[in-house]
Amino acid sequence: MEHDGQLELYAAVADQLKEAHTQVRALQVPEGVRMALTRKLLVITAAAKHDLADAARRLEAFSADLEAGRIPDEER
Repeated sequence: MEHDGQLELYAAVADQLKEAHTQVRALQVPEGVRMALTRKLLVITAAAKHDLADAARRLEAFSADLEAGRIPDEER
């Protein structure tokens, strides 16, 4: 049973990552900002391979920042 819950969480995180990438691509921001946001998503994707629950939390925070308009000014 626990395995089913883990698979559901993987599927949910995968769907959310796909949606987040779509949102980032649609943003009207400088390319450097888009690249920085994409890198953050790639870090979250990599984290999901080791700690799915942490990746889900990080993705939720990323999405909340994106929805609230908290986007970095420029690439650092």
